Amino acid sequence: MGIGSPENAPNLPAEVYISSVSALYRDRRSLFSGTASAIAASLVTGWISGIVWLAMCAFPLALTGVLRWMDMNAYERSVTTSQTVAQARSWERRYIVGSSTFAVLLSLWCFLAFALSSDPAVHLVSFAVCLAYMIGITGRNYSSDQLVTFTTACAAIPMIMGLLLHLETAYVFLAMVLVPFFLSVRTIATRLRFTLFDAVVASHDLRALATHFDTAVNNMPHGLCMFDGDQRLVVFNDRFTSLLNLDARATWKGQEVGSLLETALEANGVPLQATDAVFSAFRKWTVAAGSAALVVDAAGHRILQLTFQPIKAGGFVLLIEDITEKRKAEARIEHLARYDALTGLPNRSHFQEQFETVIARGRPCALLFIDLDQFKVVNDTLGHPCGDALLCQVADRLRKVMKSSDIIARLGGDEFVVLRELKGPADEASLVAQRIVRTLSEVFTVDDHQFVIGASIGIALAPRDGTSFEQMLKCADLALYSAKADGRGVWRFFEPEMDARVQARRALEIDIRNALDNGNFEVFFQPIVNLRSGKSTVCEALARWRHPKRGLISPDEFIPVAEETNLIIELGDFILQEACRQCMTWPDDVHVAVNISPVQFRRGNVIASVLAALDRSGLPAHRLEVEITESLLLENTSAIRTTLEKLRGLGVRVSLDDFGTGYASLSYLHHFPLDKVKIDRSFLQDVEVSSRSRRLLAGVANLSSELGMSVVVEGVETHRQLALLLEQPGVDEVQGFLFSPPIPAAEIGRFLAAGSFDFEKVA
Repeated sequence: MGIGSPENAPNLPAEVYISSVSALYRDRRSLFSGTASAIAASLVTGWISGIVWLAMCAFPLALTGVLRWMDMNAYERSVTTSQTVAQARSWERRYIVGSSTFAVLLSLWCFLAFALSSDPAVHLVSFAVCLAYMIGITGRNYSSDQLVTFTTACAAIPMIMGLLLHLETAYVFLAMVLVPFFLSVRTIATRLRFTLFDAVVASHDLRALATHFDTAVNNMPHGLCMFDGDQRLVVFNDRFTSLLNLDARATWKGQEVGSLLETALEANGVPLQATDAVFSAFRKWTVAAGSAALVVDAAGHRILQLTFQPIKAGGFVLLIEDITEKRKAEARIEHLARYDALTGLPNRSHFQEQFETVIARGRPCALLFIDLDQFKVVNDTLGHPCGDALLCQVADRLRKVMKSSDIIARLGGDEFVVLRELKGPADEASLVAQRIVRTLSEVFTVDDHQFVIGASIGIALAPRDGTSFEQMLKCADLALYSAKADGRGVWRFFEPEMDARVQARRALEIDIRNALDNGNFEVFFQPIVNLRSGKSTVCEALARWRHPKRGLISPDEFIPVAEETNLIIELGDFILQEACRQCMTWPDDVHVAVNISPVQFRRGNVIASVLAALDRSGLPAHRLEVEITESLLLENTSAIRTTLEKLRGLGVRVSLDDFGTGYASLSYLHHFPLDKVKIDRSFLQDVEVSSRSRRLLAGVANLSSELGMSVVVEGVETHRQLALLLEQPGVDEVQGFLFSPPIPAAEIGRFLAAGSFDFEKVA
């Protein structure tokens, strides 16, 4: 059991235990004086009694003393500030061994004095010296329970035995008294040890608590200060001086709150007039007992928030927080909530607030809904960073051409709105729209790329078209839709008929969805006849909608709506699968042609759709022809080129449908992987009467043929047209009502079985 053993002392912190062990080795004077006294007493008893053995006891006592002295020196040399508990316990045991050895030798000398001599003086000297030494050792080393126990036992047993050698009453009495005496000495040492260690541990805990408190307070993100009942500073942390720009080396304790506040304001460069305002606010705040936080923004560059907490015994505590960044963040959040992060223009919600403010004045105004015409092409081809830069330039141009009183906002994507109060007739809104279209039609330059995008605008007038934000926005949107339908780059005012058209379009969209779910779509086929053999070599699949109330609806009516709503993807997959399935029932030398919408190429997965249709039907890939339109080639993206090449890699043939109706040039015939060109019916309009039309038709047909593509002419309706086409060596196939209109799938089988067309009867 050592100093810190729970059986004999409180559980000591490591540093207290190590310090207690160090105290055993600290005072050499008591060791020297005690050893010298014992040696002298041994020599005196030997001289008085003439007994050599008593004098010789001085030698082991001296040797033990020297060894203990050397052990103390060794402790001083080896012990450092990083001493561990295990090392301290080892040194404690060494001290106990040395002290106990000296006690044993001293008590043996006392025993020999009683055993070898009958001289009372010898007895008195040995007994007194031994008893005094034991009491001194116990008093000095009370902190070590093991040391007190061993030295007491080593002293008591030989002394009692020596006294009992003399059966005289006085000696026996002393022997009996020594037992409770030594027990009392040990008990006193134990109580003293507990009392002292309780105080030491409490003092250590108090110092540790104070250190922890000081560390916690000085590492707070807030400044903390405490004032007494006289409003003088008694406690503060480092953050307090830092926040108030006070000299941390100066003595601020004892400063009166008013003087301290004045010094802080001066240190932060607060003007005199602002200082008075802060003092006034602070006085009112303290009188009100700090019912709410006080925000001080007098310095212009730092915002501090003070929290007041009165103390029952008098005085108060102030918490000071720097909320500058917090306020900036709140301002940023507020700005982001009201403004577009990209362009810096008001967003939809903020624009609505401003709109309602303007409308509340009761003045007429115009809401212009702006949509960029070719923005999606820029965004898709050059990437979103380029698109974002373009939107910022659009916002800048709008700011420049509009008046400062106009309200400009970005609703999202490439949609912008402008609100203008009208001071004259509605024509003013038309002039504004004209100015916007003109400035947005000029060339834009982004990252060395130049392009023209243009814009379309829909205009709604208040109060004519409405006064609520949603109603005005809806009307302007309908007008914008009409402007885009009229060719883009134009502006249109809202008209009531526009809403009716949109409602009809929405009803049609719902009908298309229901038709897809209910299986109301059918696939018709129109034969394509080979000019050499007269046989139908290909049948083109055409969608037809058999409406339960309206009957058969033309594709010209529902296909555009299906493309705008992406329903064309589902409809296109149905047509493709049904066409392949029907083709499997035809002769092996007859192919099927299916038109694939540009929307399917951009937003669907054409390759997966084709593979699924071929797999389900079992149709060989070479019997399927995929027809594309010129508008798809205009995009000229690598993704579309890759898709066409993959289709050809599967064995599927690729045809260019309605050539000559769009913007495609003859160069597309060379750059894209095409197997067939279908020349639009418009080439046949004047072919019977105009030699120029015939030459144009012949030129396109011959060029396509020379490039390795077969040529189909659409829209053949008369025998004269057919006769002229038979004279053209570049034309391979023909299609039109002269041979057959589109017919249901149930009838196409009979048509193919009827045989070939007899060209000899052509007049």
